[in-house]
Amino acid sequence: MLKYMKYLVPIFIIAFSFSSFTLEIEDIGEEYIAAYKNFYPSKALNLGIQNAIYDYENFSPENITQWISFNKMVLDIISKPDSPYVIQNKIDARLLRLQIKEEIDKWENRKVHQNLLSTYTSLISEALDPIFENNFLTNSEKSALICNRLESVQKLCANAQNSLENGQKNDLERGLKSLKRASNYYSSEISENIQKLPKLSSCNNLEIKCDETALSIDMLINYLESNLLPTAKESPLSIGQNEYAKQLAYYTDSELTPYQLEKMALAEIETVKNLMEEVSINYLKNQYPNKSLPFTRDETIKAALVDMEKDVPINAKDCLDFWNELKESAIAFVEKHDIVTLPEFQTLQIIAAPESAGPAARIGWVQSARPFDPNPVTTLFLPSIPETFPEQEQIDFWASFNKPFTRMIVIHELIPGHYMQMKIIRETPHHVRLFFPFALYSEGYATFTERVLLDAGWEKDNPLTFLAHLRKRLENANRAYTSMQLHCNNWTPEQVMEFSTETSLVAPQFAKSLWGRISANPMQVISYFLGGKQFSDLFDSEKEKQGDKFVLKDFMDTILRMGPIPIDEFPSIFEINSMN
Repeated sequence: MLKYMKYLVPIFIIAFSFSSFTLEIEDIGEEYIAAYKNFYPSKALNLGIQNAIYDYENFSPENITQWISFNKMVLDIISKPDSPYVIQNKIDARLLRLQIKEEIDKWENRKVHQNLLSTYTSLISEALDPIFENNFLTNSEKSALICNRLESVQKLCANAQNSLENGQKNDLERGLKSLKRASNYYSSEISENIQKLPKLSSCNNLEIKCDETALSIDMLINYLESNLLPTAKESPLSIGQNEYAKQLAYYTDSELTPYQLEKMALAEIETVKNLMEEVSINYLKNQYPNKSLPFTRDETIKAALVDMEKDVPINAKDCLDFWNELKESAIAFVEKHDIVTLPEFQTLQIIAAPESAGPAARIGWVQSARPFDPNPVTTLFLPSIPETFPEQEQIDFWASFNKPFTRMIVIHELIPGHYMQMKIIRETPHHVRLFFPFALYSEGYATFTERVLLDAGWEKDNPLTFLAHLRKRLENANRAYTSMQLHCNNWTPEQVMEFSTETSLVAPQFAKSLWGRISANPMQVISYFLGGKQFSDLFDSEKEKQGDKFVLKDFMDTILRMGPIPIDEFPSIFEINSMN
């Protein structure tokens, strides 16, 4: 029996008998999610679905073929406008269509199982980590699961060896390094962890299974080095104009072209630099009344930025204390100005990013509570740099993360930005939105909140905070512009760096990490600019449309409670709300 038969049967019934469809029949969205969790148990586990720990990915040709067929079948159903599911769940059906199109493109068109070693490497090398780290399993359960997982890793190795036909040189070289480390781990290092767990009769010869797993990895390594690596070509720096256009269409669910994106981003860069010049002139005149202003726009802006970058934390502790103070100030400000409904309970911790995070430690990140996590704590990892680093490097680092920047970015990252956003979204009954959120929503909303609070008077007496906001807005447009230039016009790292620092005035710490971001995630980096612009346009439109009836808190609460949906769906939602 086919692996997905339990999901396919009700879908077939719906597909061929819409007249008999009733709301009592299992929801198509939930059925797709069930199949998705079955095909991607590791992804389900990362979303906080604890029972996914018992399964693991099976990328056999048969399983992939079934998955493609299943996706096509569901897509056919939800592409019909008269489908009862679409009628009842218009927005969720749209998100589902986007997700399915990407899955079909991934497995049928790009054939990642045949062309990318990275499809397998992390699953092979990190297979046991979730088991050892799980706090909800007994040692006995962990021991039994390890045996099953080792067999899954061996099957993945076999599937990779049988399926991989082509490879890009850098993907293969990175993957081989990971596989060699994994082989060493399974053959020797794993024993220390295993010794902490009791051995079960159902899991005999555990050490032998570890050796067999290492051997499977070694066989895969030998195959790759002998058959693929010698003829592998260097990976192109860009994905190319056609692929970029296709991904842009998927990502935005629109007909936006790369060159329209380029034009929009370049116009934004010019607009924001004019605003920055205006703010800088006013600041410099007030701060230095007896000094003449610089001659050019960029010199004027840079003169104000120099002052902005002088107001800095002195070390990681000072940075942490400052963030905690700002968090409380932001909460009080939002409450006082009635901007959005605050969550009743806080589930937030702020700590410095550990050095083990690698390059990410230099920019920081928000680790949001997973949608289905039983312990929904959000952690803000602050950017950090060891005090053992050269003094000038530390000075340059803290200049990028200066206090005016932090006074602005606390809005984006915490209140009412990402932390609040994810805390509220996880309560939605729309599981499709938790599994397959609209890509522009998250960073778009957080970027938009900067404008909302600054318009309401946040840091109104500190022009450098507003200048930091404009610099961030400029950086957002620069990310979109350079992403397009790299992938459609083959810009080099030097061209990206020069434009970013000289034209867009990107802070050094962010400029250093930009190439890696736009090359690895060409679409994600555009979400700040495009999503922020769409929310800002929505805000202006609703204020004009509703006039005196416009209530900011209702506007913000609606956006948060509806969850990560396409932003162009909100006008009709506000229209319906106004009639009730």
